[in-house]
Amino acid sequence: MPSRRGARGRTGYPIVDAGLRELWATGWMHNRLRLIVASFLTKDLMIDWRAGERWFWDTLVDADPANNAVGWQWVVGSGADAAPYFRVFNPVQQGEKFDPRGDYVRRWLPELASLPAETIHRPWTAAAPLPPEIYPARIVDHAAARERAMQVFRALERLA
Repeated sequence: MPSRRGARGRTGYPIVDAGLRELWATGWMHNRLRLIVASFLTKDLMIDWRAGERWFWDTLVDADPANNAVGWQWVVGSGADAAPYFRVFNPVQQGEKFDPRGDYVRRWLPELASLPAETIHRPWTAAAPLPPEIYPARIVDHAAARERAMQVFRALERLA
């Protein structure tokens, strides 16, 4: 299971939080969001993919034993047909690319509805950032988390 903040959709990354809230509310999440969330949980937060896989299995109404496990393995870079381990989805760039106007984020994070499209995926850059009791600060800095994940994966690669 993701961290308590993550499970509640309070990571500080709007596209991740919107996906987590939709999953919790409906039992469904678009495949692109499944990839973004899985990447964030395993690579930014360093949560074991098996914990995320179990949580998705328990939460998704369309959970499939093969697709769920293989999808998580693909994201983390450990499956038979896996993405390279160094592929780390940037949650801000993914949000800007796949939800450019912020419509999806606004639907699931009404507390961000007033933000302009230019800052909705990075609310910490807004002219008047929201107080943490309204929307949380980022649980982790993505750039630093990505670098940490790369160090871990490179160390594992050397062991192989």
